[in-house]
Amino acid sequence: MRLAGVPRPVARARAFTAEALGDWSWAAPPDPDLAEDVVLLVAELVGNAMLHAGGPLELVLDATPERLRIEVSDTSEVLPTLRTPHRPGLPGGHGLYIVQRTADRWGADLHAQGKSIWAEIDVARLLA
Repeated sequence: MRLAGVPRPVARARAFTAEALGDWSWAAPPDPDLAEDVVLLVAELVGNAMLHAGGPLELVLDATPERLRIEVSDTSEVLPTLRTPHRPGLPGGHGLYIVQRTADRWGADLHAQGKSIWAEIDVARLLA
C-alpha cells in the first residue's frame, strides 16, 4: 500500500491491514488479540516513520504459510534504536518496545532509497 503523501497514513494503514486479515481469514483467530496485535504493529511502524523519518513511503504485508511480515519503508537512512531501559511511566519511546514485545522477530534493512522496518508474526500464533 503506497503511503507517501496519503492523509492520515496510520489510520489508512490500520484499515488496510484489518481488511487484509479479514480477506485471509485471520481477522478472528482463536485468540482475537493476535489480530489486534498485527494492527498494532502496523500502527507503531507507520507512526514511527511519521515521527522519526519524514513519513512512510509504503506498507507491505507479506503472508507465507509460516509467517506474516509487516514492512514499512521510508526515506531515512537512520536505523531505529530501542530505548533502554524501557521507561513505562514516561511518555514517548514505547513504539519499538511494543514492536519487540508483540512481534516474533523485527529488524531494519537499509536500501538505496532509505530503509525498511519490518516485523514478523508466526502464522502458527494466528491460527493455533
